[in-house]
Amino acid sequence: MFRGVNAVNIDAKGRIVMPTRYRERLLEQNAGHVVMTIDTEERCLLLYPLIAWEQIENKLAQLPSFNPQARRIQRLLIGHATETELDSHGRVLVPPLLRDYAGLKKHAVLVGQGKKFELWDEGYWEERRSHWLQEESNADAALLPDEVKLLSL
Repeated sequence: MFRGVNAVNIDAKGRIVMPTRYRERLLEQNAGHVVMTIDTEERCLLLYPLIAWEQIENKLAQLPSFNPQARRIQRLLIGHATETELDSHGRVLVPPLLRDYAGLKKHAVLVGQGKKFELWDEGYWEERRSHWLQEESNADAALLPDEVKLLSL
């Protein structure tokens, strides 16, 4: 499981250093291969270990090709998917097209989301997080999905 918020820098070549605590797992289970794609809901990137991505890609490929919404999701997620590999220093290259999509500059945030990571521009992450916290403090509990209401934290 990947969890936690990690500040990372993007170097002049567009690389980030994967935090040490995740590297070993990515190397052992995926030979250091990571797939990046866009998030269709937010202006951030999704980073999946190769094995996890292949499962998602198979599910996406099985969607009906004559359904316009399914085709749109396939085009966006599979079309932007880029396989990359950790180098010997634990760095991973974020392609320019994906950096542009997410508005990534020098300072970024890598957010563990269980089976994947999200990569955000630091300023945009802080803006969105503040917005979500404000929404949460004003949220109507009646609008929460039943599954969330049953959680005990």
